[in-house]
Amino acid sequence: MGKTRERREGRDRLSPAAERILRAASRLFYEEGIRAVGVDAIVERAGVSKVTLYKNFGSKDELVVAYLRRRDERWRALLDAVTAGYADPAERLLAVFDAYGEYLFTEEGSRGCAFINACAEFPDPDHPVRAVVREHKDGLRDHLAALAAEAGFEDPGTLAERLLILLEGAWVTAVVRRSAGPLDSAREVALGLLGAGGGGS
Repeated sequence: MGKTRERREGRDRLSPAAERILRAASRLFYEEGIRAVGVDAIVERAGVSKVTLYKNFGSKDELVVAYLRRRDERWRALLDAVTAGYADPAERLLAVFDAYGEYLFTEEGSRGCAFINACAEFPDPDHPVRAVVREHKDGLRDHLAALAAEAGFEDPGTLAERLLILLEGAWVTAVVRRSAGPLDSAREVALGLLGAGGGGS
């Protein structure tokens, strides 16, 4: 992606200039829309040249992919922080709804799901941006399935899929209403699913 990326203990590390570019692009992409933001606006906000941007990210599309991967990392960190306080895997499943609720009222959650927003702007299903969106949603489903398996549910994959649909639908409604109420309602439905799912807790 650029020579300024260095491997440190198995993880990518951005140079200071690349970090400024990514931060500037992330804010602009989320606030104004990816297609609406040009490279000129990004380099102006970041205080770098176009040469520096292309040296570090190669293209705007690669920068969009980096933006989404960064958001995925932050979302996973929040999810882990919210659910870590529960020893019972079934309780951690329900705590995912709380994580969505917390995210709703943050600056990064105020305009809805960045991944769904990006998906709408890139209609080509084979575009690299779409691949990152799928990875993000599949990763959440897999996380839910792992928790469901730990909790002893008979069909963790199916339960995870249903919980994901609940979460995503409630999230969209919550963003539109600017209220955590839909997520609270979805959590109640999830309680019923967990109670009927044959878990070991």
